[in-house]
Amino acid sequence: MRLHYRDSGAGRPLLLVHGWGGDSRVWDPIPLPGCRTVAVDLRGHGRSPVPDEGYRPADLAADLAELATDLGLGPVVAIGHSMGAQVVTALAVEHPGTVEALVVVDPAYGADAAEERLFDERLSAVREGGPAAVTHLGELPPDIRRQFLATPGHVLADCYAGMYTDPGAFGARPAAERYLRRRTCPVLCLRSLAEPAAWEAAIGGHPLSRMVVWAGTGHFLHLERPAAFATLVTSWLSTLGRVRG
Repeated sequence: MRLHYRDSGAGRPLLLVHGWGGDSRVWDPIPLPGCRTVAVDLRGHGRSPVPDEGYRPADLAADLAELATDLGLGPVVAIGHSMGAQVVTALAVEHPGTVEALVVVDPAYGADAAEERLFDERLSAVREGGPAAVTHLGELPPDIRRQFLATPGHVLADCYAGMYTDPGAFGARPAAERYLRRRTCPVLCLRSLAEPAAWEAAIGGHPLSRMVVWAGTGHFLHLERPAAFATLVTSWLSTLGRVRG
């Protein structure tokens, strides 16, 4: 799987992973100086190949592990938004030697019981109607909407199933709790809502992990406040560096 990616800058290696139906361009507004940033198009998205299968988070993570090895990145800080947060979590769990730390932005895992009851209905809508049938995300930023509508319908459907309904999926809370306990690296989690943040914080994890809530933001909170997001990430990473040193 020869993923499309953009490699720029120098310094600490950051692997930037977009969400469901997006591509690497979503990270363009966010300045991350002093780092080597590798922004990737996941399989089926953007300019990457579109195979018929392989859209579970673990499959997408395996592609990233291979890319990180090919580029000689060493342990990376993997930053993922939404579905990308599931993918980088799978990368940390299934390929722990690849990951130094995680930044997860409004993760797509941790759906409560009420949302879990909607999984089958939403999946059926995507399978039948493709990108235009996805309404539960609300109004998307214009650039994100264009990327979403350009993503093949079967990719969206299979990614959704991989996150929420396939065997081994960890989108719902009981499965997510079990899976997240397998993360051993530091994790910076940024959420827009306090309740899911409190749920995830209660799971525990690495002592250097941090939970942050930006009240009043939407699902694309890192794009609403790109400069603040960059400051948050670089500040947290500098703390990890001081501890390691």
